[in-house]
Amino acid sequence: MDWRKSSYSGTGGDCVEIRQDLAALRDSKNDTGPTLVADLSRLLATVKSGDLHR
Repeated sequence: MDWRKSSYSGTGGDCVEIRQDLAALRDSKNDTGPTLVADLSRLLATVKSGDLHR
């Protein structure tokens, strides 16, 4: 699965990468390290809606 960084990340390498299917996050400095696996598309939809009390 492909990973991508935000276009705002710059060249410093201190950023978070998101998996192409929106199912995981990882630290770009440690691409073999742990990942946060979650339903990120649902999380993003909740944040965008402003309904964070569900």
